[in-house]
Amino acid sequence: MADTEQPRESRTPLSMAVSMADIARLAKVSKPTVSRVLNDSPLVNKETRERVLEVARAHGYAVNRNAQKLRQLRTDMVAVLLDFGSHRGGRIGDPFIFELLAGVSEALSIRNQDLLLSPPGISEAKHCLDMLAARAADGFIFLGQGGREAMLSELARSDAPFVVWGAVDPANSYCAVGSDNLLGGALAGRRFLDRGAKRWMFVGDISHAEIALRYRGMCEVAEKSGGIVVDLMPVPDMAFNAVHGAAAAWVRTHAAPDAVFTFSDTAAMAVISAFRDAGLQSPKDYALVGYNDIPPAAHFMPAITTIAQETHLAGAILVEKLMQRIEGVRARSATLPTRIIVRDT
Repeated sequence: MADTEQPRESRTPLSMAVSMADIARLAKVSKPTVSRVLNDSPLVNKETRERVLEVARAHGYAVNRNAQKLRQLRTDMVAVLLDFGSHRGGRIGDPFIFELLAGVSEALSIRNQDLLLSPPGISEAKHCLDMLAARAADGFIFLGQGGREAMLSELARSDAPFVVWGAVDPANSYCAVGSDNLLGGALAGRRFLDRGAKRWMFVGDISHAEIALRYRGMCEVAEKSGGIVVDLMPVPDMAFNAVHGAAAAWVRTHAAPDAVFTFSDTAAMAVISAFRDAGLQSPKDYALVGYNDIPPAAHFMPAITTIAQETHLAGAILVEKLMQRIEGVRARSATLPTRIIVRDT
């Protein structure tokens, strides 16, 4: 019988039984993926499933049925929904969104949670509720409110676990994390006062809660100072080309501003380009303040003065708030530090 005995190094003594974490490491997958394989989840592809099961069998892994019953209450999957509706054709090109997404992804990985990037078609609260019912996700992180306020309010009434990156408003019934948009607008306005500007222009769609607060903060500074004209240049969507086209058309038919506040740094770049084509240069002809402090803003020509949001904190806070909601705890909204970074414009 000796010739049929397994080599000593291939056997796992009962006193050293492998855990789910061990199976995940050996199969080179996440722990949540192992859990889904053992629970026969359809979310795992065939190749990964077979690899995990092969490793589990080879090491004599047995499912703890009592623990499994507890695990089955959670999927360890978080769905992230981008604001596709605010970008033409659903094409998101703003680096700021992907900085946020990277921060959320890192924070989820630390907690051994998987990220499901949801498709653009999820536009109603019932779509999210269907995902919860099907155990496709434990909760949702919305990166941007956009025009989804009605949907978010309806979802909040259902008590579904979700958090939003966007405008922090005490009147909202859901948890939001974001910068102090009103202060950001005020900081831009004070910058324009320091420059002695008298004709200000705001670029953005103020039907979005975050952007409306930025506009309001700037307008409040203008009203208190007196003698300042404030123009509002609406944009068809948040894409660079859309803003560039709107700015080019505006400068052909309106008096040129001596100060411009844009809803994002990407929009600031589009305005600078369009105005340059019309013979206007910043900072010589107009002051400009963007928003978000994306990395290219510091290296653009000219370097863009901007309102900074602490995106390195945002991902961790969004995930922490969502985990609280998933556990049934009421999560409070959070406002991140907001400051102006003065550069060339």
